[in-house]
Amino acid sequence: MSIKNYEFWFVVGTQFLYGEDIFETIDSHAKEMAAEWSRELPCKVVAKPCVRTSKGILDVMQAANNDGSCAGVITWMHTFSPSKMWIAGFNALEKPFLHVNTQFNRDIPWNEIDMDFMNLNQSAHGDREHGYITARMRLNRKVIAGYWKDKEFQRKMGVWMRAAVGACESRKLRVLRISDNMRNVAVTDGDKIEAQIKLGWQVDHYGVGDIIRMVEAVTEEEIDAQMKEYEELYTFDTDNTDSVRYQAREEVALKKFLVKEGFGAFHTNFEDLQQLRQLPGLASQDLMRQGFGFGAEGDWKVAAMARLMKLMSEGMEGGTAFMEDYTYHFEPGNEMLLGSHMLEVCPTIASEKPKIQVHPLGIGDREDPARLVFKAQTGCAIVVTLVDMGDRLRMIVNDVECKEQVNDMPELPVAGVLWKPLPDLQTSAEAWIYSGGAHHSVLSYSLTAEHMRDFAEIMGIEFIHINKNTVIEELRKELFYNDVAYKLGI
Repeated sequence: MSIKNYEFWFVVGTQFLYGEDIFETIDSHAKEMAAEWSRELPCKVVAKPCVRTSKGILDVMQAANNDGSCAGVITWMHTFSPSKMWIAGFNALEKPFLHVNTQFNRDIPWNEIDMDFMNLNQSAHGDREHGYITARMRLNRKVIAGYWKDKEFQRKMGVWMRAAVGACESRKLRVLRISDNMRNVAVTDGDKIEAQIKLGWQVDHYGVGDIIRMVEAVTEEEIDAQMKEYEELYTFDTDNTDSVRYQAREEVALKKFLVKEGFGAFHTNFEDLQQLRQLPGLASQDLMRQGFGFGAEGDWKVAAMARLMKLMSEGMEGGTAFMEDYTYHFEPGNEMLLGSHMLEVCPTIASEKPKIQVHPLGIGDREDPARLVFKAQTGCAIVVTLVDMGDRLRMIVNDVECKEQVNDMPELPVAGVLWKPLPDLQTSAEAWIYSGGAHHSVLSYSLTAEHMRDFAEIMGIEFIHINKNTVIEELRKELFYNDVAYKLGI
């Protein structure tokens, strides 16, 4: 996985009204801007020759659709570009779309400005003509206004780029279901066909027996190699080497299966282990470290989101992990939530070198599994979940502040994250529950709600943001209006 494998096409609009001499200048400006953005932003920006006819616009949009390395199109109107020319191209465009409203020069050249300058530098009204047709066509797009060299302008571009890459990866993601979801649990299930139609996810079921055969075929040499990796990455805090070696066996088998079949994410289910001696704990954690998405108890939606969020955050500080709401801390004025899972929390969010330990697991009725135990980083983060509302998919994001976990949990040997959800525990919990949020989520220190909003808008799914400004009465109105809009097909 590499976000650097993607590029974005910079398509600049103009026309023949002002003569053809300006085209060379426009292309020169576009190349300079693309070079600057390529240095500062997550992906390369490629300046295409300026477009000045309907056919030229259609051709470049169709070419973008057919280029697997192109993750999206960025448009800008250097001069006035009549928007009827863009209709055919926009009707054809299938890639994410960003409209930047900027101009090459930052300041007005008061002493030299003349009509020739004005004819060439018309973004102030050229992009408004462009904005009209995109609004009229109800296009999913992001609009960024400002000077193209400004850091905030570039930050917004970078956020959208990561969301666009996530959208491209989403449309080719394959998710491995090992068994079904946990019996009688509603929120972890959902309409897999709708998810493929809307998000592109191919969610495929394989029986546990398919994995067992792979596990049994792993050699001792392969286990030794995996154990060596564990020794380099983690601190051994157990004498039960046999348990750790079995997790290594499971990891080798799972990774072979994932890579061979082209899966980017997977889930397990402790209710259906058959001849597996242990529920994959350390094995799942280490696979997440390598970028695979994971969901417990058959949660294919959170497994897919974990994979996409790891892809979107590549190269950023922090980490991204499968998460579950565990228990509340209701100390007055210091209310917090402990997030964890019985085994499977990704070590990329650890504040310390994780320890490999072996402890009993109260569910699953199998051997004591090895797992990574650690306390998580402090800092700002988000928790993200995706739920099936029957008539649509809804993404829910809560801003949180992860705090230092000063207390040990000797009787609960798991990886844990302690956070204060915004605006406060009570409001966020009520908002999450009113929204139908799941108990499983993806926690990320790297991404923000802005990344996820851009992703949701590109994919055309509902987005709910619980943050410092959330008021329950207003949130309930938003949910009601959204219900009405979706029922009316708006």
